[in-house]
Amino acid sequence: MQSEKLLLRIRWALGLLMVGLLLSGVTAFPIERELNWLTAGIPSDAEGVLGWLLRVREGITMMYAHYPWIAYGTDWLAFAHLILAGLFVGPWRDPVRNLWVIEFGLLACLGVLPLALICGPIREIPFYWRLVDCSFGVFGFVPLWLARGWALTLEKSR
Repeated sequence: MQSEKLLLRIRWALGLLMVGLLLSGVTAFPIERELNWLTAGIPSDAEGVLGWLLRVREGITMMYAHYPWIAYGTDWLAFAHLILAGLFVGPWRDPVRNLWVIEFGLLACLGVLPLALICGPIREIPFYWRLVDCSFGVFGFVPLWLARGWALTLEKSR
């Protein structure tokens, strides 16, 4: 009974992560449309986060108008999120045998932090937005850390 409970917990944690990855991937494809929808009521003189969203929308609109092929990079980013979600099917089925995938995910989540904090300033991303980006690594790390602990416990119980 304990093994079934641990497996259920692991599956919930990994399922949460997989849904997050799938949503991140699917929403990266229509980025221009999403930004237009998100910024529709924001005044043009907005500052802070709202001003940043307007600036991003302007950049995306100009890029799509003049250099639409650059968006191919975000298409690949979206695809990578979808593929990474699929990677966790193995641990969802058998977390003990596929513990390495969970640990790979933990390392990937940790890698988000230096990427955002090093590349963010180079790309002139505001600090508060870099923290938002870092939060994706943190929020991904938590269910994976829990799943890893439960998988190790499950392994000992077998």
